[in-house]
Amino acid sequence: MSSTVQGDVYPVEPYEHDLWMNQVLDANWGDLGDEDSTGLRSHTLSMLVNDVPGVLNIVTGVFARRGYNIQSLAVGPAEREGISRITTVVPATDESITKLVQQLYKLIDVHEVADITHLPFAQRELMLIKVAVNTAARRDVLDIATIFRAKAVDVSDHTITLELTGDLDKMVALQRLLEPYGICEVARTGRIALVRESGVDSEYLRGFSLPL
Repeated sequence: MSSTVQGDVYPVEPYEHDLWMNQVLDANWGDLGDEDSTGLRSHTLSMLVNDVPGVLNIVTGVFARRGYNIQSLAVGPAEREGISRITTVVPATDESITKLVQQLYKLIDVHEVADITHLPFAQRELMLIKVAVNTAARRDVLDIATIFRAKAVDVSDHTITLELTGDLDKMVALQRLLEPYGICEVARTGRIALVRESGVDSEYLRGFSLPL
């Protein structure tokens, strides 16, 4: 393995059974929750597009040509046959996002584009996280998983793989608690989100980040 690794993780000493552990530097992975002094923040876009070959490449091409870094992207069937919903998170200012939305609307296969960042919305993400454990640590990791309502989907003599569903705060909290044990691998689906028709903003209800 190369000594210079780009991205969110870096290799440390190899574990037993030739298993590599990666220490995650930032569980938020670049997510910008609050607007900074330049007006930059993470924006959540929800799009409805035709379910045709190449549409995802066309849509992401608009982002790439304008220099946007896609932080997460999730695609799946929408409520109508032949229509897919794309949910993506990108860092940008409000002004630049408005221009991006206008460009996306020019695409033939795009039916709807909404920046739901400033609206109350329900968000979920699925994460699989593989943790290095020995006999003594296995019980502790399973106890932590219970608190977060995470499920063990695989157990070996030296690892446990957990499945967790929730919002970003929940993912970050679990990941940071498990870091001391040694995180081997992480896979996340990316954010999916829908506007809350009730208008209730759960962020303000909580007031602070706790597992839900």
